Amino acid sequence: MKKKWWITGAVVVVLAIVALVVGPRIYSSIESSDPAASVSTSGAEAATGDLDGEWTVTPGDAANPTSAGYTVAEVLNGTDVTVVGTTPDVSGSATIANEELTAGEIVVRTETITTDSDRRDNQFRGNIFDVANNPTATFTVTSPVDLSTVPTDGTTATVTLDGTLTLKGQTRDVSVETQVLRSGETIVASGNIPATWTDYGIEPPSLGFVTVDPTGSVDFLVTLGKA
Repeated sequence: MKKKWWITGAVVVVLAIVALVVGPRIYSSIESSDPAASVSTSGAEAATGDLDGEWTVTPGDAANPTSAGYTVAEVLNGTDVTVVGTTPDVSGSATIANEELTAGEIVVRTETITTDSDRRDNQFRGNIFDVANNPTATFTVTSPVDLSTVPTDGTTATVTLDGTLTLKGQTRDVSVETQVLRSGETIVASGNIPATWTDYGIEPPSLGFVTVDPTGSVDFLVTLGKA
C-alpha cells in the first residue's frame, strides 16, 4: 500500500512539474502581435459602375483579402499579449438601393479560424466555442445605411452599421464603425465589433500562467463584387 501511495504521489509531482514548465512554453510560443485586418488603399482605383444592386463577398485581392475572426488580449506570465485569430472562409451579401445599404450579412466559418498555435485553436474549437455545434458566426445589418458619402476616388469613408452579432448561438444588438472603400468594381469594408465574451456564453479561459481578457473584438475585412 505504501508503495502504491509513493507511485501515485510521484506521478502527481511529475504532472505538476509538466504543467508548470511545459504549459508556459506552449503559450510562450503562440504570442501574436499581428493587428486585425483593415482596409488598404494600396493600388485603389476610382470607382466604376453603379453602386446600387446586389453584391456578394469575394475572396478579394492581395491588398484586401477577405477574412474575419477575433482579437483578444492575454496576460502571459505577467506579459500583455495580443492574439488575433482569422479565417478566409467568409461568405455574405449586401443589397444597395438609392445609394443606401438596405440589407447585409456576413457569415464566418468558425472551425477554420486559426492563430499561430494549434493548441490554442483546438481549445477554441472545443471547450471555448464548440464549433461542432456552432459552425458559423454571423453579423446581420438591421438598419439602412447611407453610402452616398463614400468617395469614388479610391479613398475611404467611415459609416456606422447597426446590426446583430451571433456567436455560439447567442445573438446581441451591436453597432460598428466601418471603413468603406470603393475601388474599381468592388466595395471593401472592415470593422471591429467590441464583444464581452460572456454575453455570448463564451467563458474566457484562465490557466494560472495565462489569463484571457473578458472583452475583445470580432473583426472583419470583406471585399464584395456585383452578383
